[in-house]
Amino acid sequence: MNTGRFQKGRSGNPRGRPRGSGKRSMVNSTLEVLLHKTLTVSLGGKTREISAEEALQQRLFKDALAGKRTAMREVVKWIIKREALLKKSHPGPPLPRKVTQHISPDPDNADEALVLLGIAAPNPVRADIGADRAQLLLEPWAVEAALHRERGGANLDDDERAAVRRCTRNPDALALTRKRDT
Repeated sequence: MNTGRFQKGRSGNPRGRPRGSGKRSMVNSTLEVLLHKTLTVSLGGKTREISAEEALQQRLFKDALAGKRTAMREVVKWIIKREALLKKSHPGPPLPRKVTQHISPDPDNADEALVLLGIAAPNPVRADIGADRAQLLLEPWAVEAALHRERGGANLDDDERAAVRRCTRNPDALALTRKRDT
């Protein structure tokens, strides 16, 4: 005599457990709810609303840039997935990549860099002529290094020697511009 509701060897659920009813799908749906929540973030004094998913992606990208291998692998997967989607949506030759260059047309930026690096110094004799830009003179060590590198220590002719002396802060300290007896 069978005391259960079902015959022996027969399942009470002949079709099996429905797909998506397990613990894993509950975790996935909970994660989806969390990812669609919005967060308020403050960056540089500005606040804005972003999704939790975007916040996680930004954090992952930041970790990848910091050199964390797991994050780097995940970002590479994003890139591969994006490239595949682009290729699928635009069959044919690859789209040209847009390269943006930020070039400063201000020559004073280069002058400031030369002064900061100790390669050049303002010319005190020409400081009061009222020009748009201050004239710079090259430091002797920088001139000697450049001449030795470019010319291999070869002698300069008279015109070249005069030009180098005119543009150097202390031209008498230069060894490479003196005439050598051969």
